Amino acid sequence: MRPLDEQTILITGATDGLGRVLAAELAAAGATLLIHGRDDARGQQAIDDIAAATGSRRLHWFRADFASLDEVRGLADRVAAEHPQLGTLVNNAGIGFTTNGADRREESSDGHELRFAVNYLAGYLLTRRLLPCLQDSTPARIVNVASLGQAPVDFDDVMLRDRYDGFLAYRQSKLAQIMFTFDLADELDPRQVTANCLHPATFMPTKIVLDAGAAPASSLEDGVRATLRLVTDPGLDGVTGRFFNGTAGAEPNPQARDAEARRRLREISDRLCGLPQA
Repeated sequence: MRPLDEQTILITGATDGLGRVLAAELAAAGATLLIHGRDDARGQQAIDDIAAATGSRRLHWFRADFASLDEVRGLADRVAAEHPQLGTLVNNAGIGFTTNGADRREESSDGHELRFAVNYLAGYLLTRRLLPCLQDSTPARIVNVASLGQAPVDFDDVMLRDRYDGFLAYRQSKLAQIMFTFDLADELDPRQVTANCLHPATFMPTKIVLDAGAAPASSLEDGVRATLRLVTDPGLDGVTGRFFNGTAGAEPNPQARDAEARRRLREISDRLCGLPQA
């Protein structure tokens, strides 16, 4: 891997929680940080706070609402134009089981089930569009922040119109992330770009957990430490297609290893994102 002070790193969902602390750790180590979120005021506050804490002036704000695939495309285009060499992409942005404590089915601006759209499709589209930037900055890494909470993708009702449940929607979106990670690992030369995913820690004190009314079980620092390892550990050079529970290797739901299920998900994802069909 390249030294951190020679890397540009994009972290999605970096205005609070795990993403923000991870950004501060990497900024302190000298990396150029691209901070993503959906609110300009909170983004500027994150930039100001990280700069004050670390002394870094290599911090850049990128706004996009992941409930809109058009905004994801705009984010990818801006990143590619302004930072054509990208050393690491951390797909961390996401929403939890509930919205303001309410368990109700919602849709993105594109008409897709909201959790599938924000937690999975947005990262899928962003990663696909930024692959040239990663490949131009080899060795590069993709880190997808997933979860131990996983449910098989229901190909007869991917958008969960017939049997919606917030926990199910969240778990399905997280397994889809893992399936995508394994696809990337199969597609990409690990000497150039690796792709790994992790469950950073269980019930950290983040908005997702607190909004659902759950009691925190792990510290934010636990999750940051596990995620930071996938970004920075030279011992993971060339290691790809792995799912970790914290820092330990783990096995996801069996559907993640099902080549036919992954092919079907890939076709659906490309169609919904307006990408060329393989």
